[in-house]
Amino acid sequence: MNDRKVNICYPLFPIAWLYGIGVNLRNTLFDYGWLRSETFDVPIISIGNITVGGTGKTPHTEYLIRLLHTEYSMAVLSRGYKRKSKGFVLAHPSSGMEEIGDEPFQMARKFPDIAVAVDANRCNGIRQLTGRADLTPPPEVILLDDAFQHRYVKPGLNILLIDYNRPICQDALLPAGRLREPESGKKRADIIIITKCPPCLSPTCRQSIREEVAPLPSQQLYFTTLSYGELYPLHGSSAPRRMEEINQEEEVLLLTGIASPARLIQDLSVHTRKIHPVTFGDHHHFGEKDMQQILKTFRSLPEGKRIIITTEKDAARLHSHPLLPKELIPYIYVLPVEVKFLDEQQLSFNQNIIEYVRKNSRNSSLPKG
Repeated sequence: MNDRKVNICYPLFPIAWLYGIGVNLRNTLFDYGWLRSETFDVPIISIGNITVGGTGKTPHTEYLIRLLHTEYSMAVLSRGYKRKSKGFVLAHPSSGMEEIGDEPFQMARKFPDIAVAVDANRCNGIRQLTGRADLTPPPEVILLDDAFQHRYVKPGLNILLIDYNRPICQDALLPAGRLREPESGKKRADIIIITKCPPCLSPTCRQSIREEVAPLPSQQLYFTTLSYGELYPLHGSSAPRRMEEINQEEEVLLLTGIASPARLIQDLSVHTRKIHPVTFGDHHHFGEKDMQQILKTFRSLPEGKRIIITTEKDAARLHSHPLLPKELIPYIYVLPVEVKFLDEQQLSFNQNIIEYVRKNSRNSSLPKG
């Protein structure tokens, strides 16, 4: 486990200590009932983390959508980080990224048959989703995206994601580290998933992580890795491309505005070493200077051997961007990411989700197997 080291900014520990006092006080108020958590009749599954960004919430949320949406009417509720709208917004076919945020926009485009909504007040958002006359049928399952710290809602199933590359036992509270709350907060989870694992994680390593995480007897621990789909064009009708078709002669401009691009760079380097990362912060809104930087880097690459690869989350911000240079559009390909469970854990995980939803939903159509 020595290769999984976490960088800590020790001079910021005093501020982190003060931050921790506030977080612990808030959690104590909820634990003792002085602040109330609201429960709802509809099955609610929360997907969240303890660290800031980069644990794979959206791919895991999409996994749950694929698992359930053919049998249940579903809704996804997010806060819509960095959106320009306020209050509750229900996505519709003409909704833009600025209105609902990049990740909800991504999910709304990929899954048009489910309801996608945003509201910083999750309790209000749930009440809106379950009480609207224009949602027919009303949602039978609600997924809360990035809601592990939103304790005003008590979900029926709480899923905690932990990045394999950043063990929370080695991390520190903000701003010295990236923890939103102390490691002890993991006790609220029903399911813990170690994400972004190497595809060939040995049984010895898995056991070491299990001892490190030390799940409670009531908690289930799973391991997932990233799985890439076919590259598809941002615009136009160009044929999709498999990652394996990228050869050592191609120059790849990797355009990202995500929390942790290192894993993606590492995976792409298997196919070509000619990778030119142009990276921005998580949920970055691309401005004119950013577009000029991207264009300049692209033009520096040899003609006939260049391609731009970006993530689905970044594609949500690029898709209708008014400043995106037309010269770049034919070269931009989007790389979809899905999660894959290790050690044949998928069946066990699926069954746990299905059993929870069946027991708490009026729709019992999903088979037991």
